[in-house]
Formats: sequence, C-alpha cells, structure tokens
Amino acid sequence: MSRDMSHAAHTEQYRTANLWTRWTRRTRRHGQAPPTDDTGAPPPSAGAGAGAGESALWRMRTTVQDEPGSLAVLCTALAERRVDILSLQTHPLAVGTVDEFLLRAPGELTVSALTGTVTAAGGRDVWCERADAHDLVDAPTRVLGLAARTAVDAAELPLALRQLLGRCTIRSLPAPAGGSGSRGLPVEGMPADTVMRLRTPEGGAITVERPYLPFTPTEFARARALVELDARLGPRVPRDGEALALPEGTGLTVRRAGPADLAAAKAMHERCSERTLGLRYHGPVGDADRYLNHLLSPRYGRTLAVATPAGRIVGLGHLLWDGDETEVALLVEDAWQRRGVGAELLRRLVAMAAGTGCASVYAVTQASNTGMVTAMRGLGLPLDYQIEEGTLVITARLDPATTTATAQEAHGEPVGRE
Repeated sequence: MSRDMSHAAHTEQYRTANLWTRWTRRTRRHGQAPPTDDTGAPPPSAGAGAGAGESALWRMRTTVQDEPGSLAVLCTALAERRVDILSLQTHPLAVGTVDEFLLRAPGELTVSALTGTVTAAGGRDVWCERADAHDLVDAPTRVLGLAARTAVDAAELPLALRQLLGRCTIRSLPAPAGGSGSRGLPVEGMPADTVMRLRTPEGGAITVERPYLPFTPTEFARARALVELDARLGPRVPRDGEALALPEGTGLTVRRAGPADLAAAKAMHERCSERTLGLRYHGPVGDADRYLNHLLSPRYGRTLAVATPAGRIVGLGHLLWDGDETEVALLVEDAWQRRGVGAELLRRLVAMAAGTGCASVYAVTQASNTGMVTAMRGLGLPLDYQIEEGTLVITARLDPATTTATAQEAHGEPVGRE
C-alpha cells in the first residue's frame, strides 16, 4: 500500500490491528440496558440511595397526549405521592409530547411505584433513573457549559455529547476513501429511534447509540448545534505545557498534541527501533506512520507529547475514545525509555480519563512489553488481565476521586471535566 493512502484507510488499518482483542472485550461488556434501579428494583439503601424519611432525586421521561389537561393530571398524581417536580422540559413529537422531569421523591418510593403512578395518570413509555446534584443545573446553563468546553478543545466534543445525551455509545466514522463523498456513511437526519447520526466537517460522521431510551427531535437539534459549533471553530488543541518532573531533572515538558505535530511524531518514529514500534502498534513496523493521522486527531481522543527543551518529541501518550470504552497507549523512543517518561504520561492520561467520568481504561500490548505492564501496575489501581496468543489487555478500574486528586497534586488544577 502506498504511503499516500487516504486518512480513512489509515484509520481502518489502525482499528483492525487489534480487532480480535476488541471483539473479545466487547463480548464481556455489559449491555446498554438500564441498571437495576431502572427496571423495578427498589432503590439502593446505601451510597446513592435514600431510606425512609429521606428524599431521592430521579430523572423521569414519559410520553403524554398533547391535549389540554394531560400534564395537569400527571402532576396531580405525582403530588399525591409527595413527589416534588424540580424541573420540566418538553420535547414535542409528531404525535404527543415527551416530558422530562427532575423529581424529588420520598426515599421509600420505589421506581416501580413511581412508574406505576405515572402510567396510571396517562403517561406511556415511562423511563426513570437515579439523578444527582449535577442534574439540578438547568438545561440552558448545562448546554452553554458544554459549548464552552467544546470551543476550547475539539477533543471535548464526544464527551460533551455524552453528557448532553446521557449514557450512550459514540463512534466517529472517517470520511470514505477515494474521494467518494458521503457514500458509505450513514445519512444525517432526525434520529431513528435509538440511533442518531451527525455529519462532521471533514466528511465523516458521528454515530450515537442509546438503546435504552429513544432520542427526541429536541435532543437531535442540541447535538447538531454542538457539532456545527465544532465545525465553525475548526481544529483546536490547547497547547499550554508544563514541566515533567523526573528524578534526573532533564527539563522535559508535557503538553497536548494534535495534527500540527504530525511531522515531529514521524521524526520520533524514525528514531525508534523496530522492536519499540512493534510493541506499540502490533502490526507491520513500516506502517507505523500511517496510524498517526488517526491518533493525533482530537476527533478520536486526546494525545500528550513529551518534548525536550529544544522541542523534539520523545514520547507520545494517547487517550482514545473507543465507543463506550477508553484505551490508553504509550510510545517512548528508545533513548528515553526506563527513565520514568512513560509512567508520567500514563498517570496524566488516567487522570484525564477519570476527570471525564470514565469508569475504566484499558491498554492493548504484548506480554513481553514489561515497560507497559510495569507502568500500569504503578498506577496503584485494581487491574484485570486478559491474554491470548501473546496479546495482553490490561484494564484498570478508576477511582475518580483518587485520580483527580493525584492530577491536582501533579498539575495544580483538575484535569478534564470542569
């Protein structure tokens, strides 16, 4: 394959390099069904739960007839169960209206009782899940905050969509190969039940899936507005750097990297041995450069670069949004290995992941890559190992409070979500 192969082909080659490992992971993944507290089980009695005499926050969505008095009947039924309506949003449909409530209910009221009350009052397709204090922010303020984050950093777009739409799987699809325009991409339009498709400015698409709750036209309009904002602002990656403190005090800096660093990243590849590149990319060493367009794009995640005082990149760390999972990957050129560069990169990537609400991160490597294994163990987090035919998948379960505190100590401010 020639070195001028299209970005879409590069992306596809990178994605298929570890296809079997990702398929294996997804066979073990929990589905998109709502958690047990959405399906009729009583609310938990500890942690997020509430007991007798206490109150609990709920997010509830239901479809009602678009006719005078229907909403009043529903509100009266909730009031009779001592349920307080804190906020209400309406999502008009062609037939009927979807009403989304934020409720404060007595702690002893189960989700099945709450759902039954709404159904008896004329609601249908009722959906409930536990809410928290973050849901008390009104919708316009929340959307403006997400827009501000997206304006600063293009890599925030998938995260903003996830916070806007709730638990969902977001995948970015590259532009078709060979200049075939939009052929082969899903057609943008109003959401089809539980799937939303949005066109990106570079000719690709973003697909959002939320099997447990259909999308509404209002949600589609909000998501599309965020994507259009991203398109108008163009590529943008924060470039502020900070000192990377190593025991030997080499004066290295770490910063965000993006498409503008492509030439410097290729130069680092040329200084790496075949073994180093092989351990990182798990494929033909000669194809390593072709993965960089995908890896450096903020559309697919975040990249950190470690640079010398002269500006030469000696290490790259990637945090990649893989559907509803998050992958971490490291590459440190040979002359800088075993000096703490990889461990520092990994620690910052994990702090970023925790700051965006990720429950876990995983690394795909080889059993012989002792450097990556040691770096993952050095996180001090619970690890899960899966190995087959020499390929090792290490999953770290994150504690957002602990990792964010670690990031504050290292950087002086939180990393990731505001």
